[in-house]
Amino acid sequence: MALKTKPLSRPSNINNISGTPLVVAEDLGIKYEGEKERSGDFKSLVHNLVSFNREAKFEPVWALRGVSFSGYPGDVLGVIGPNGAGKTTLCRAILGLMRPDSGSIRVQGEVTSLLSLGTGFNKEITGRENITLNGLMLGLSRERLNELMPTIEEFSGLGRFLDHPLKHYSTGMKARLGFSIAAALEPEIMVIDEVLGTGDAEFKTRAVQRMNELVSRARMVVVVTHDIDFVEENCNRALWLDQGQVMAIGDPIEVSGGYREDLSLRAKPKKKIVDLKESRTEKGHEKTICVKNLGIKFKLGKDPFWALKNVSFTVRDKEILGIIGPNGAGKTTLCRTLGRLYRPDEGSVMVKGDITTLLSFNLGFNNLLSGYDNIYLNGMIMGIPKDEIIRVEEEIIEFAELEKVIHKPVKEYSSGMKSRLGFSIAAMIKPDVFVVDEALSAGDMAFREKATNRMQEMLADAKTVVLVTHSLGIVEKVCTRAIWLQEGKVRYDGDPKEAVALYKESVKQYRSMKKALPVKEDTRLQQAVKKFGDGDYMLAEGLLEEYLNEHPDDLAVLTQHAEIAEASRNWTQAKARWERVLQTAESNGQKPPKKAVKKLALIEQELETKL
Repeated sequence: MALKTKPLSRPSNINNISGTPLVVAEDLGIKYEGEKERSGDFKSLVHNLVSFNREAKFEPVWALRGVSFSGYPGDVLGVIGPNGAGKTTLCRAILGLMRPDSGSIRVQGEVTSLLSLGTGFNKEITGRENITLNGLMLGLSRERLNELMPTIEEFSGLGRFLDHPLKHYSTGMKARLGFSIAAALEPEIMVIDEVLGTGDAEFKTRAVQRMNELVSRARMVVVVTHDIDFVEENCNRALWLDQGQVMAIGDPIEVSGGYREDLSLRAKPKKKIVDLKESRTEKGHEKTICVKNLGIKFKLGKDPFWALKNVSFTVRDKEILGIIGPNGAGKTTLCRTLGRLYRPDEGSVMVKGDITTLLSFNLGFNNLLSGYDNIYLNGMIMGIPKDEIIRVEEEIIEFAELEKVIHKPVKEYSSGMKSRLGFSIAAMIKPDVFVVDEALSAGDMAFREKATNRMQEMLADAKTVVLVTHSLGIVEKVCTRAIWLQEGKVRYDGDPKEAVALYKESVKQYRSMKKALPVKEDTRLQQAVKKFGDGDYMLAEGLLEEYLNEHPDDLAVLTQHAEIAEASRNWTQAKARWERVLQTAESNGQKPPKKAVKKLALIEQELETKL
């Protein structure tokens, strides 16, 4: 049954909705030829292809129907809705990749897109070479590319990773590279479809700043995302799609509120799951993962690059282990090593029992085959007997909620739909160790909650789950333990909330240092910022201390020096350094910095609590 559109008035607080619209859709409709009747399995499809079977019957599936809206210069339009709502199809229509079957869409100006993490990338060549490849594909001259290269390099923040082959990149690093290329071109319209979900907190902040810069120059940005908070905080308009129809368009708070309410009304009764508090206190007895002094290196020119170094930890049954850290920290490398895709260069890795890895929502899918046939393809690749796949086939499809599109080619799936299918296949197989690397970042809210419940249910069967994610809220809510990785080393291993707090403080401190210190001319300060961003706190502190020996009255650097101690949770050292900030301000005849007074009070409370 079609959903009824909820009308919203145009809010008075939306700015820059004026001038000639850049995108105008009028009663837009786009359909796919969906398959009506299917033979039973993957083998029958191959037979049909080989025999040129022309008897298959099809019926159209309308991905978009009756869609009307306008996009103006200065708009940051957030497009929201459940998986399969038509969001990715709308992006492709704006880009001119799909032609309307009914109605029309008019686009004025140059459009740059970032539709998926792998589009236009060659995994065998370096990130720097991929910048050139993408630029040439977009029609840029080598001269223009040379001009843009420093801007792209700096914005991506990938540093030495730009000289690594893309096959060693995590999904977050690919997102950084793709966004940096697209944003550097300064198009009239920029379309982003579910790629910022895999970026770390620091990069998301810079991406938002870049989008704001674009719209300030009368550009338009279209962002497709399942992160409703992102839409409410960073978009000036929102478009809610469901079943290919416009449910609402207008103020992002109002539209998002309507979508949240609709999700809660649709929510199905949940089966009773393992109580999360109970699973936190219950200790497993059997070791399922044992990592000792693990080192993984890649060749980068003449010098090796250590993606992981001296990593050690043990995981037992009944644990959900969260792995957090910035892009390039070594999280994906660790997952690939656990999944036996990489062999250790140093140390050892022991995984007991069957292991299933879900490393990205594109991995293992054949885009030309249907979702149904990909269930069998993926299951067979994992070594699962066909009889077992047949047994759980209906359960997989039902869990993924893709019944209506399961016989469509995967090339027509959105990233969220691929995420649903990949997780559903892997979870229903019920491995002893289940590794998920950012594959849920593209799933909608309802499916993420269901996937969360599924992971908790696995604990009842004494299973181990390893979850790599930039969604820190999920780590705090779901995981029984967390490891913070930085620069290939374990920075913290323990309570999830403490791990998240330490990581957030580190990100906050890095932003503060980057903002406060680059104005200085001393190269040691520049190096300190870089080393802190790389996770080398000791070297960053050493560089600041060297500078302070020569410039003991520099309040800005003294403040950063104190904040590093605070980020490291060294409360005694932090107290001494903040006291030095106050003493220096007093000796310089300045008022006591409010920040230092406040920090000292909080640190003294923390020290009293510990005592």
